Amino acid sequence: MFPLRTLALGALLLPLAAYANDPYSYAQPDEVRVTHLDLTLKIDFPHRQLDGQATLTLDWKDPKATALTLDTRDLNIASVEAVDAKGKTSPLQYALAPRDKQLGSELTIQTPQRPHEVRIVYTTSPDASGLQWLPPAQTADKKQPFMFSQSESIHARSWVPLQDSPAIRFTYDAHVTAPQDARVAMSAPNNPKHPLNGDFSFNQTHPIPSYLLAIAAGDLAVKETGPRSAVYAEPSVVGKAAHEFEDTEKMIQTAEKLYGPYRWGRYDILVLPPSFPYGGMENPNMTFATPTVLVGDKSLVSLVAHELAHSWSGNLVTAASWRDIWLNEGVTTYVQGRITEALYGKRQADEEALLDIHTLQKEVGTLPANAQRLAPKPGGIDADDSLSDVAYNKGSWFLRTLEQRFGRDTFDNYLKGYFNHFAFQSITTEQMLDYLKPNLIDKYPGKMSWDEAREWVYDAGIPKNAPIPASPRFDAIDKERSAFLAGTLTADKLDAKGWNTQEWMYFLDGLPDVPPLDKMQALDAAWHLTGTPNAEIGMRWYVHAIAAGDKAAWPDAAEHMTRIGRLYLTMPVYAALSKTPDGLAFAEQVYAKAKDGYHPLTQQAVEALFAKASKK
Repeated sequence: MFPLRTLALGALLLPLAAYANDPYSYAQPDEVRVTHLDLTLKIDFPHRQLDGQATLTLDWKDPKATALTLDTRDLNIASVEAVDAKGKTSPLQYALAPRDKQLGSELTIQTPQRPHEVRIVYTTSPDASGLQWLPPAQTADKKQPFMFSQSESIHARSWVPLQDSPAIRFTYDAHVTAPQDARVAMSAPNNPKHPLNGDFSFNQTHPIPSYLLAIAAGDLAVKETGPRSAVYAEPSVVGKAAHEFEDTEKMIQTAEKLYGPYRWGRYDILVLPPSFPYGGMENPNMTFATPTVLVGDKSLVSLVAHELAHSWSGNLVTAASWRDIWLNEGVTTYVQGRITEALYGKRQADEEALLDIHTLQKEVGTLPANAQRLAPKPGGIDADDSLSDVAYNKGSWFLRTLEQRFGRDTFDNYLKGYFNHFAFQSITTEQMLDYLKPNLIDKYPGKMSWDEAREWVYDAGIPKNAPIPASPRFDAIDKERSAFLAGTLTADKLDAKGWNTQEWMYFLDGLPDVPPLDKMQALDAAWHLTGTPNAEIGMRWYVHAIAAGDKAAWPDAAEHMTRIGRLYLTMPVYAALSKTPDGLAFAEQVYAKAKDGYHPLTQQAVEALFAKASKK
């Protein structure tokens, strides 16, 4: 998933993967493990539901086991039956437990004969946490309804009954029927020339964890960007998206030179409607991306570099539990930087790394000590809260440190070997360290001690000797910002005409939390930040303008919040408004109008923020 500079949804306090089973799954993989999913789906837009049939191929591990336990959330189970090796079916007894708010409902199927396959017929809820259904009015072209999934972290169970844990990988086939004018895409190889006939089939031959199961359907046009890549988007968006992502093949080739062949065949990008709650989601073969990166100058295409990098770190080698998620996100953020540097230069890569570092430095001190660790000690909360800046930014900083200590060529060879060694496996932090010690730390003595490596992973905070990239451009911006705030440099004299998106982000990030109102008004008069179409700049600008007391910015802030459903770009503006009674009342009015266009995860986040603000 694209870094939540990504929004830190909460503190990372997840249980150790060494526990017998994933604490966020009811599955018992030591007894029986799902190895393949044969999925049949009918997309029902009017009723906002999927009519499904899931046939699970089972590998029985425990000869005494007589039950299959699956994860579900808000599924209506119609029937469960065993399927023998000859295809003969027989009904099975099952029980669906009461719904747990976080985990959903445990589905226990009695399997005394330990069948080869189990088939479940079901329908999803219109309120499934992993699906969003958009009416035509909430799409870009406003012609057809749209549906998409977001399975990470534990939301796949809301649209397929399965073992919903990153430690369990399976292959899948899918047959999906949809309205004749809708195109369906999934996290498997997609055919850009597939006719719109309402009948789609998919085959994912590589084993993937459940959170990488994805589907989308709607008014999608396709534009190829290379021999193995294409952009999927609504017709009015697809041309702009294809231009923004025209370097996709170059990115794939760059990553292959560094870390070995791209093993997934095609790499396509689906640009979702604005309600998509994240920057990007690394579904195999088909990255889901936010339209907020389509700014016309490729300044935010690091999102594609990040999601492509997941094809090695995350999809190929996967964290075995949400406690180990830094193995996905930290490694990916490092690889993203290497791709960005190769294609767009060291300046942009270093600036993006510095933005990550400053975000982490600002946040880390506000977190409990356990949440500051890459691999936290036991003590769990919601699995969605694993995606913090610590996983992304401290994790990538650790890898940049390893690169600096051991040298780029040596570290590249190590990382390439790591991906090959653990290909198509889910691993724990401890397995990664067991590979790191003999293959890097001990192999090249004197570069980094084992204690130092363990400090990065298991200690709170950031090691004192963590290297920080140099950026002359950022240094110059620091001086100009200081002079502007001190009154010795007027807003119109800032040397900002040539600033890229990252440099504007850095300038705004460095302003006081509550800047002087006159300074903000002067800055807006000179540079017209209110109403900017660049959502990264806009989010930062509105937060500071609201904090300064500039109510003139509120209507444009409301337009920003209504237009964009991406959590990271919307929640800070809601939070800034919610700090005063008048602002909270205004934010609630905005939300009442925008709510129906938000993803369920965004709705939950805004409503939780309002509840907290109201108590204060």
